[in-house]
Amino acid sequence: MEANDRPKWWVDSLYAIHLDMRSHSGIFMTLGKATVYSMSSKQKLNTKSSTEAELVAIDDSMGQILWARHFLTAQGEHVPTTTIYQDNKSTILLAENGKTSSSKRTRHLDIRYFFVTDKIKKGEVNVAYCPMQDMLGDFFTKPLQGTQFTRMRSKILNLPSNSSTAVHRSVLGKNKDPIVSKRCKDSKSRLKKNKAIIGGGDGNSKL
Repeated sequence: MEANDRPKWWVDSLYAIHLDMRSHSGIFMTLGKATVYSMSSKQKLNTKSSTEAELVAIDDSMGQILWARHFLTAQGEHVPTTTIYQDNKSTILLAENGKTSSSKRTRHLDIRYFFVTDKIKKGEVNVAYCPMQDMLGDFFTKPLQGTQFTRMRSKILNLPSNSSTAVHRSVLGKNKDPIVSKRCKDSKSRLKKNKAIIGGGDGNSKL
């Protein structure tokens, strides 16, 4: 297996987004340039901080990560250390060091969420920092808009980085779709014409 073909995982969470204040996990795996696995799911417990929610998200992904490693090994592939990308530096410290990195804010965490620490020490996985703007897991935890959406979509679908984004319309920005813009313009022209007929004026008369 070539270095660029190794499985990589992006794990992210959105803190307390649900009505019952539970967080949401987004998990994404690539193998080479292909998207192999993705998951977007509500977490099964309430957490007290975004750091804790990110750690729970990593734990949510560990079963699938280990299964993928075992599956590739069974195919005769040499599987090196699996990289898990994470955008929360405090979560990375907790994952790597376990309880030794806990503070009064995190010492309540259940020991099962440090299962990843044992796997890191065994060399099976490692957790690496990923800047927030490059976190592909964001695509599965929150609604993205405009350029951020099209950039993430291109990476996930392995589209050219310069692929056209003209047809994408953001609800937060001005509509740039030429077809829709023409239809809107035609509708306004027809409305103005109808007003002129009814009001007997130049189209500016009030109905």
